[in-house]
Amino acid sequence: MTTLMKYSKIYLCLVVAVFAAFVLVFNFFERPRISELEKRELATFPRFSWDLLASGEFTDSVSKWYSDSEPYRDRFMSMSMNIKDYLALKVTQDEEEQITFHASADEPKQNDEGVENRNIGEYKNTVTADENAKIAHAGILILGKEPTARALMAYGGGPEGGVAYANAANKYKEVFGRGVNVYCMVIPTAIEFYCPESAKSSTKSQRATINNIFSHLSDSVRAVDIYTTLGEHAAEDIYLRTDHHWAPLGAYYAARKFAAIAGVPFRDLQAYERKVIHDYVGTMYGYSKDISIKNSPEDFVYYVPKEVEYTTTYTNYSIDKSYKVTGEGKPFQGQFFATFKDGSGGAYSTFMGGDAKITRVQTGTHNGRRVLVMKDSFGNAIPGYLFYSFEEVHVIDFRYFTRNMKNYVRENKITDILMANNTFMAYNPTTANSYIRFLDQ
Repeated sequence: MTTLMKYSKIYLCLVVAVFAAFVLVFNFFERPRISELEKRELATFPRFSWDLLASGEFTDSVSKWYSDSEPYRDRFMSMSMNIKDYLALKVTQDEEEQITFHASADEPKQNDEGVENRNIGEYKNTVTADENAKIAHAGILILGKEPTARALMAYGGGPEGGVAYANAANKYKEVFGRGVNVYCMVIPTAIEFYCPESAKSSTKSQRATINNIFSHLSDSVRAVDIYTTLGEHAAEDIYLRTDHHWAPLGAYYAARKFAAIAGVPFRDLQAYERKVIHDYVGTMYGYSKDISIKNSPEDFVYYVPKEVEYTTTYTNYSIDKSYKVTGEGKPFQGQFFATFKDGSGGAYSTFMGGDAKITRVQTGTHNGRRVLVMKDSFGNAIPGYLFYSFEEVHVIDFRYFTRNMKNYVRENKITDILMANNTFMAYNPTTANSYIRFLDQ
């Protein structure tokens, strides 16, 4: 009995010590403001007011702050991922099965309304690998094993979607008339090219959505088919393994296709300086919460034009915690290509440093052509390849633009408008509604 009481006291002391340690850490250690793992700003302590207290919103915000910004958050999450990965059952397919990566070659050519879609082309993709596939957190598909694992985000849109996006492009052509060329580029995401056959049921065809969008474009809007182009280069590093974005090389091939359709000059990669950020791990680590992605860093390779002069002017937006625009700053000159150190999780912000701004690049190309790129974050990687092609390159993000588009196009003498959004955003009516709102806001 004495021995039992002795061990009970030891156990009780250990429990108390662990509890006291947690109290000490969670209440007195410095709380992080940014999660490198999740690539986001963490919750901050709310501002007090009696109204917020009475409504319960203040205490709710305090609770969210306390749980969202705990000390050593990323370390605890990484530890949890390691344990889960060690205990996980690989339930999808045999390690020795060879997976053929494809781009959904056999898709219907009609939408639900019976409208025949534009054929966006055929190609043969022979990329193969001996890899396992598993479903991670939030439905993210993980292919292969560290140190070369790849994360893919499933697509849920249907073959009838994206009509609003096509109508927005049509509206722009109607409003700006013959003096402005309008182009529609829909950027497929990585899962369209690298999804194994065994996991096809977890995602839907982006090709079908893109076909539907193109089928609803008016004859005066120029479709930019980069689906076929990217498929032809799928064996190259055109998509990032650890990030939901494409790689700068993929954007290069897309920009080349756009320049050919626009009828403007274009330079090959020999005209660019190749730069590398080593040990990059992007957003898919935080999204998937799978340790194999963290342990599979990659090179972030981008290209800086070296044979053309250019000046970049920014107008930054101030945004609040909910990413709503609260103000617009004064124009200032800056670097188009930001610099990041090896291992930085922010490498994709190399282009223009982010999204919440208007960018204007004046180049040494004098041909009277001025392009406006309307985009989401995928589109950030495109403009840097257009400095040899256009006299001016303007870039706006559909989430932040607050000016009147008619005035902007007229005042800046825009000759070409490129709508460049990934399939998820093109499918979402919010994107199209934003573009339409710009015309009269």
